[in-house]
Amino acid sequence: MGNNAIKAHLENSQKTGIFQLTGKGLPEFPEELQRLTGNLRTVDLSSNKIEVLPAAIGNFLQMKSLTLNCNKLTSLPDEIGKLKKLETLMLNGNHLTQLPITVGQLKALRTLSLSGNKFREFPAGLGSLRHLDVLDLSRNHIQAVPAEVAALQAIEINLNQNQISVVSVEVSTCQRLKVLRLEENCLELTSIPVSILTTSQVSLLSVEGNLFEVKNMRDLEGYEKVSRETDACFFDIQPAAKLMIKVKARNSQATALCCL
Repeated sequence: MGNNAIKAHLENSQKTGIFQLTGKGLPEFPEELQRLTGNLRTVDLSSNKIEVLPAAIGNFLQMKSLTLNCNKLTSLPDEIGKLKKLETLMLNGNHLTQLPITVGQLKALRTLSLSGNKFREFPAGLGSLRHLDVLDLSRNHIQAVPAEVAALQAIEINLNQNQISVVSVEVSTCQRLKVLRLEENCLELTSIPVSILTTSQVSLLSVEGNLFEVKNMRDLEGYEKVSRETDACFFDIQPAAKLMIKVKARNSQATALCCL
């Protein structure tokens, strides 16, 4: 894209605080944006060919939303941690394998979306994100949910379409976790910590497309404590809370929703 076209977008961004330039084949983060470090709040450069996020990204101190989906990023600069007002960071469909430790300095971050990257391990250092609501790590190559997950403050964690075969029991101690998505992984029934059913704050557990059948959920410890409410497979765990378990058999198009 020519400089004149970028210039036209810049003029509009000076008024709105929003710069959006998607699907234009940009090979790099536009250097011209440096003119707007003082007032840019939202940047969307999705569906380009950006391979490197420059260290100068740390100069955008007013930025609240940064979206770089579907680019070619393999890493993030340490300077990303300077964006103290950043609330949304969208990096889906890149080639990231890890995050810089400075991501833990994004104290205002509420949504971190890393779907469709190349993570093989659960990213470390996210426990300091005290306002994080949603963490999306779906469509990666993660094999285990580690004990460190206990430090997370997220309300929803999406781990669909990974290679997870181990879930640490510490996931049950996440204080704010309400939604845990583990669809299309490599989980056996015995891999699911019983404490998710009995003591956690989780209200929606989604486990479609794993290595067990719906009927085998009855074998989980704690299942006998629930009482059937209807023929539609709804159960109570305790008077003040319900846990919905969403399970789909691999060879069936039908989805069963069970509340435990």
